[in-house]
Amino acid sequence: MHAPTHLDIEPAIHYWGTPVVLVGTRNPDGSANLAPMSSAWWLGWSCMLGLDASSQTTENLQRTGQCVLNLADAGMVAAVDRLALLTGSAAVPIHKQMLGYRHEADKFSAAGLTAQAAVDVDAPRVRECQVQLEASVVDMRPFAAQDPRMPVAACMVELRLSRVHVAPELLHPSDNQRIDPDRWHPLIMSFRQFHTVGQRLQASRLAETPEGFYAPWRRGKRRAAAGTAA
Repeated sequence: MHAPTHLDIEPAIHYWGTPVVLVGTRNPDGSANLAPMSSAWWLGWSCMLGLDASSQTTENLQRTGQCVLNLADAGMVAAVDRLALLTGSAAVPIHKQMLGYRHEADKFSAAGLTAQAAVDVDAPRVRECQVQLEASVVDMRPFAAQDPRMPVAACMVELRLSRVHVAPELLHPSDNQRIDPDRWHPLIMSFRQFHTVGQRLQASRLAETPEGFYAPWRRGKRRAAAGTAA
C-alpha cells in the first residue's frame, strides 16, 4: 500500500494566487477612493469581487453602482504596498484597527499614483496601471454568511465590464484586440506575499483555439462591417 501523498490541513487563509486589483470608486463627497484587493475572478465580460462588507469600497459600490478595476503589474509593487494598511473609512472598523490600518482620505497621493477620468462610469482610473476595466454593479449580496471560519462579514459583488483600456505594449503584434500573455506581468498576491508570473512553461492545447471563439459578438460586427462595405 502506498503512503499518502497529501496532508489534510486547515490553512488560515486561501490566497492561492490572484491578481492585485486597485478598485477605484467615488466617495460620498465626490473624492476618489482606491482600494487594493485580490479576491477577484473573471468570466466573459463579467467579474466577481469578494470584499469586506465594512469597507469604504463596498459602501461606495452600493451607493454608486460603478467602479474601475485597475490591474496592477509587477512594477507597481511598491505603490500597492503603500496602500496595504490604509482605509477610506473615517471610522476604522475594529478588526482593521487590530491589523494596523489607519484612515487615509487621499489614497492616490499616499500611493504616489495618478487619478484619471473614466469614460462610461464616474470612478477613477489609475494612469500607471496598464489595464483599466470600467464596470457597473449587477448584484451584491452577503458572502459566506454560513461559514463559521469567516472572521468578518463579507459580500460578493458581480460586475459587468463596459470598457477596457489597455496599454499598447501589452497587445499581441498580430492582433490589436488581444493581450499577449508574454508581455503581461500581473502583480500576484499569494498568501499575502507579492509575486508575478514567470516564463511560459510550454505551449497550451487550449490556446490553439482562436480567442475569437469566446467573442461571438465580434463575428457579428465583422459581418455587419462587411455588408456595409459591400
